[in-house]
Amino acid sequence: MPASTIGFIGLGLMGKPMALNLRKKGYDVIVHNRSRPAVDALVAAGARTAGSPAEVARAARVILTMLPDGPDVEMVMEADNGIFPAIAKGTVIVDSSTIAPPIARKLATRAKQLGAAFLDAPVSGGEIGAIDGTLTFMVGGDTAALDSVRDVLGAMGKPEKIVHVGESGAGQICKICNQMVLGGTMSAVAEAIALSRKAGVDPMKVRAALMGGFAQSRVLEVHGERMITGNWKPGFKTKLFKKDFGIATRTLREYNVPALTSAVVSQLINAQMAAGEGEEDYSGMAKVIFRLAALN
Repeated sequence: MPASTIGFIGLGLMGKPMALNLRKKGYDVIVHNRSRPAVDALVAAGARTAGSPAEVARAARVILTMLPDGPDVEMVMEADNGIFPAIAKGTVIVDSSTIAPPIARKLATRAKQLGAAFLDAPVSGGEIGAIDGTLTFMVGGDTAALDSVRDVLGAMGKPEKIVHVGESGAGQICKICNQMVLGGTMSAVAEAIALSRKAGVDPMKVRAALMGGFAQSRVLEVHGERMITGNWKPGFKTKLFKKDFGIATRTLREYNVPALTSAVVSQLINAQMAAGEGEEDYSGMAKVIFRLAALN
């Protein structure tokens, strides 16, 4: 069984099951989180607790973070009680948050100056993947640093799904692409379900037929079922998807890439937020389309 101490900061919808999977694989885990209930769940699973990110940095040479946004990651890294002031040389930080690529690059540069490594390693797979340990890691940063933590990431995702995309920031660019494809596919699936309902054709049977052809996708499988059954319990919250799409919009603008589909998806997300549905699952963009189609 692994004996290495792994630090984990950020025990939200994704971070908590990820940290629990590290414990299940036998790692000594030390955690820090702003709210206590998730910490208690990790303690019950045998994890230790830290009072600050600095305390995590003093105890672990591999540190994972899963936080809501870039400013949260910057604070955890750079604050007086953060990771950087207490970091030891040789430490590898794996940030699985979804943040703007320039922030990832800046933090990687700072970590290197301190004799450490910072990998931007956002994930795909949602809460289901976090629980099942089947996440995909899209990694930007130093190859040797990634190789040194592949076993750790393998406790939370399948080894073949740990993809080294490129240099620092490349993982975040990949995650932006992921969210663009997700959003565009979800909007098309929602429109197809709306059409089948208005035409009086069973949408669940339409979904089953589409799953057998080229229209098959994980989005159709998982989120299509959510849209048909009306299950909006969050696997990933709309308010966080809005944050992700804000990063996507800024990055697309930076590189002068036209993104007509993503522009529509952005407005669907805005409509969800305006309807007070920010805490619901992001597949709830289907409700916007259903309402426009005069469907309940």
